[in-house]
Amino acid sequence: MATKLSQEELLAQFETLTLIELSEFVKAFEEKFDVTAAAAVAAAPVGPTAAVEAAEEQDEFDVILTGAGEKKIQVIKVVRELTSLGLKEAKDLVDGAPKPVLEKVAKEAAEKAAESLKGAGASVEVK
Repeated sequence: MATKLSQEELLAQFETLTLIELSEFVKAFEEKFDVTAAAAVAAAPVGPTAAVEAAEEQDEFDVILTGAGEKKIQVIKVVRELTSLGLKEAKDLVDGAPKPVLEKVAKEAAEKAAESLKGAGASVEVK
């Protein structure tokens, strides 16, 4: 009867395998035990890839007014609709561009707000 290897001993054995050998082992393991090891084989991304995935998974966005454009009054009206600001506060925000109009909102809300502001003639950034 074969001796049972500890987890450390198994990992030490796997360290000696090439990627091709390890891939073949995983396929044989999946066939033998009728399982899939896709989740177990996938490694967490490291380096630049991790930053790209983090950016893709962003769920909070800021809508930043970068300029009022020619229709400043229309932009102030839209800012008031999007926020709970009064007339003076909305005017100050528009006059002080670039400034954030909405912060940490969902992607859909940020896109909708940006569309409204652009429709009024403003220039907007979504970050």
